[in-house]
Amino acid sequence: MKHTAYFAFGLLGLIWGTNFIFMKWAADLITPGQIVFLRVLFGFLPILLFAVLSRSLRWSHLRYAHHFLVMALLATAIYYYAFAKGTSLLLSSVAGMLSGAIPLFTFVCSLLFLRQEPLNGRTSLGVVFGFLGVLLIARPWEAAASGINLEGVLYMVMGSLSVGCSFVYAKRFLTGLTMSPLALCTYQIGFALVVIAAVTDLQGIERIAEDARAFAGVSLGLGLLGTGLAYILYYFIVQRLGALAASAVTYIPPVVALLIGYFLVHEPVSAVDLVAVVAIIGGVYILQTGKRQAPANSVPVVGVD
Repeated sequence: MKHTAYFAFGLLGLIWGTNFIFMKWAADLITPGQIVFLRVLFGFLPILLFAVLSRSLRWSHLRYAHHFLVMALLATAIYYYAFAKGTSLLLSSVAGMLSGAIPLFTFVCSLLFLRQEPLNGRTSLGVVFGFLGVLLIARPWEAAASGINLEGVLYMVMGSLSVGCSFVYAKRFLTGLTMSPLALCTYQIGFALVVIAAVTDLQGIERIAEDARAFAGVSLGLGLLGTGLAYILYYFIVQRLGALAASAVTYIPPVVALLIGYFLVHEPVSAVDLVAVVAIIGGVYILQTGKRQAPANSVPVVGVD
């Protein structure tokens, strides 16, 4: 069974790593809000089906609707929108590399608001390395020359911060509930779909059908695979390998996005970009190995692209 879990681990990292090129293709035809709406719509369907078949949902769960709404905003609506907007302004490879910083923002949010994260020399070094990588990608001191859109970087940072805060909120308000992660995920994405549908201008969304590649990327790549199947795979990995091992999947998407951007769509990659992604991934590794030496009440760091 562990071999199946490791296969799921690699598949999940590959799926999340492809998300950025799919968002980039769709951004040429529709708005970031419309991308998020279609992604959540097509992603919600398999999750809902899986939850219903596994009998994970209960009417009694709705008394926690206010928590589901907060999670829907932090971990889906704001997070997905910020990443879609950031990717539309950046190269897909750059956006993918920046997504590797999600565990760093999660750790910082947990440190500030939960005060349960172990801050020691090793975790501090990991945070410094990780954010140095983000800084090297943004390069604000030579923004014009590097061609990096700082607004796009800020959107990626906002998305990472939003999902980081969602882990803190879940730890504070949801971990004690007698509810499966699948049920929480179903409510979270369902509430997010309602919110996104209410605030998104859908005029012109039909333009996505003009490009079969972009439509498949949004509906199948981002929705069915990148949201629906990805959550199911993630919960399977957590059950078989544990949350700490599952969190290591965050190492894979930045590398996959970089390789796709360079080899398949011929986006330029500089030596500084390579140093930056190594710094981000290295920082996350140092951070997570530093946490392993700490008390067991540490919050597992997981990124969902």
